Amino acid sequence: MRTKDKLSHFIHCILFYPAVFLLLALTGSYQASAQAATRSRVDQLSDEDVQNFYERAQASGLSEAQIEQAAMSQGYTLDDIAKMRKRITALRAQSSRPLSQSVIDKQTGRTLPPDLSRRTDSLTITRKDTSKKLRVFGASLFENANLSFEPNLRIATPRNYVVGPDDEIKIDISGASTGNFELKVSPDGTVKIPDLAPIFVSGLTIEQAEQRIIDRLRKGGYQGLGTAGSGTSANITLTNIRSIRVTLVGEVVRPGTYTISSLGSAFNALYLAGGPNPETGSFRKISVIRGNRVVRTIDLYDYILRADQRDNIQLRDQDVIRVADYETHVELKGQVRRPAIFEVLPGETLKTVLGFAGGFADDAYRASITLRRNTSRERRIVTISEDQIGAFIPQGGDKYEVGKILERYENRVQVAGAVMRPGDYSLEPGLETVRQLINRADGLRKDAFTNRASIMRERPDMDRENLSFDLGKLMRGEIADIPLMRQDSLTVLSIRDLREKYYVIIEGAVNLPDSIEFVANMSVADLVAQAGGFQEGAKPNLVEVARRIRQDSAGIRATKLEIYRFAIDRNLQITSMKSDSGTSAEFKLKPFDIVYIRTSPNYEEQQQVYVYGEIMQPGNYSIFSREERISDLIKRAGGLKPQAYITGAQFKRKGIIIGNDLSRILTDSGIEENLLLRAQDTLYIPKRPEIVGVEGAVLNSSAVSYKEDYKFGDYISEAGGTTDNARKSKAYIVYPNGRKARTHHFLFFSFRPKVYPGSTIVVPFKPLESNKLSTAERLGILSLLTTVSIALVNILLR
Repeated sequence: MRTKDKLSHFIHCILFYPAVFLLLALTGSYQASAQAATRSRVDQLSDEDVQNFYERAQASGLSEAQIEQAAMSQGYTLDDIAKMRKRITALRAQSSRPLSQSVIDKQTGRTLPPDLSRRTDSLTITRKDTSKKLRVFGASLFENANLSFEPNLRIATPRNYVVGPDDEIKIDISGASTGNFELKVSPDGTVKIPDLAPIFVSGLTIEQAEQRIIDRLRKGGYQGLGTAGSGTSANITLTNIRSIRVTLVGEVVRPGTYTISSLGSAFNALYLAGGPNPETGSFRKISVIRGNRVVRTIDLYDYILRADQRDNIQLRDQDVIRVADYETHVELKGQVRRPAIFEVLPGETLKTVLGFAGGFADDAYRASITLRRNTSRERRIVTISEDQIGAFIPQGGDKYEVGKILERYENRVQVAGAVMRPGDYSLEPGLETVRQLINRADGLRKDAFTNRASIMRERPDMDRENLSFDLGKLMRGEIADIPLMRQDSLTVLSIRDLREKYYVIIEGAVNLPDSIEFVANMSVADLVAQAGGFQEGAKPNLVEVARRIRQDSAGIRATKLEIYRFAIDRNLQITSMKSDSGTSAEFKLKPFDIVYIRTSPNYEEQQQVYVYGEIMQPGNYSIFSREERISDLIKRAGGLKPQAYITGAQFKRKGIIIGNDLSRILTDSGIEENLLLRAQDTLYIPKRPEIVGVEGAVLNSSAVSYKEDYKFGDYISEAGGTTDNARKSKAYIVYPNGRKARTHHFLFFSFRPKVYPGSTIVVPFKPLESNKLSTAERLGILSLLTTVSIALVNILLR
């Protein structure tokens, strides 16, 4: 009765919802024959109409099966219902998935179910482990967001794929007869072809289902279908695939039941569950249980190490995946390619574990491995030799460490210094003595110091000792050859190693004065050429060479150096030479000589001064005479303009104002203020300023307009007067030409300096009284004096 009530309610909804009515009240009669495949009116509906139908049908409270039964009761076929279901499923999947994910495969037309489980937690983000703790091998496999093991929709349907409810099968008939059917497997495991009895396909492989459907179609009217020579063929493909539910139990990160695609694999389900728990779970004993029977045991090491996917089987509905507890964990660190914590199965040896770790690193010490093993009470150390590795059986909790080879050589000897090929050589037959080592190094260089060579040898107690010998005699056979030992290091000195580094110096009027490496047979002209030649102002006929005195003498010489003088023309030819010894032989430089190239006394580079402001011809002027002065510069510049303010003229040297009076200089050029010009001097002639500055200990530091009848004190009053901490008697004025004038005192009279336009009046502040006593200090001293006074009175009265 309840189903009937819902069906009546559904028919009632059809009457009130035009969109649903449009779907079900399809006009025209449907031809039942499979050969008359006409286009369904469902294909003409828009996605919006289909979405409205789905939402309103859900609101009616009926299940999908009841809605289909109501539609069939009104004369609509399974083909119409299948097409509507397909469109509703596609719209639901599209709205529930991110836009970036593909819902429908364009090549196969196959879609994933919309209700699949998704892993969206933080485990999908690959993290870089910054801790030094070793991780369980394989734990990072299921943390990689780029390795989800999702099934590929573009592959052909596996022939062993087991058909189940909600799968959709498409049948294309071509040839002498044509037809097109899209069939959905019902919950009872059948597909319904119009005018044919339901065909049971659930539990069959896709290949078996295909044979059963073709056989039924052949009996239902498609004569010769699938038979060779009949001209009619059928192609059956899987379009929409169903979802299945699998359960993961045991030591997984997130045990539970997950919905996956029917094409999903064991690895896909493990990924959704986060994989085995690295702390407790086994990566090598993962059971796939189907119908209470273990159908596959998965060892993830096969996939990680050898990319073997034989255990990645396709799952079926209600499969159970159980991750067992690990039995044996061992830790392998040190000089191996993949240090980690590894899981060991019974029968596996330490050699197997080394294989898991990628084997020894290049610099590993392979002679033995150190093991720290737990006992019932404490730990113990075990040393595993290289020949025991293949048979050694690990135990739970073992910690293996592979060391690094020593930084030493078992057969190395070295030669360094003045040989043709210095370096490391192997101590072997044919290279066992000093002479053989030097011959192997292609012999001595020409600069070798053969009177002495040395061997640095390592003693048995690791101390080092030096063995010196006459290398020349050894090479000539005058003394016995010296046998070499492992780690010996032979050093052959060069004659350059036993002296200072030879150089000569050139200074003065050359383009590149520098210290230059000495070479034999070098002349002064050669040195000048290496120094870039003479400068423009050089005086070639006055070249000096200072030479060290190298010979020993019985007493102390009065002179410290030997001096040689040359005259060289600009073609670098010596025209004459003078020396303290008077020799005139051809002169060659010796180590540590210093060559001086003098500058001509009459040579000077152009030196400029700059004049600007209220002058007829401002700009740069070269100093043409050593006697040229300020007044001469003004004349060369054409004199002053009419509006020039002579009193404020500023003459600067190296950026500093030199106080002078230009009006006096122009009146009398012989006065001392008329300075000689120097390079980079500047002269500024301003216009007459109209203000006077007042600053320092005044109430309002400001600029005051100049007035003819104002005196020094008037300008201070214009600035608000002085402050309480002003030193009035020390007030002074700075004139625009850089001069300064202060207040003078005579008896009780003060004489203030005269004020000119552009001047600045400065009133200094009184210095801070840093040693002034505070009130508390004064009271303390007064109290002390009172106490002392009372004590003195008492003493006197006694």
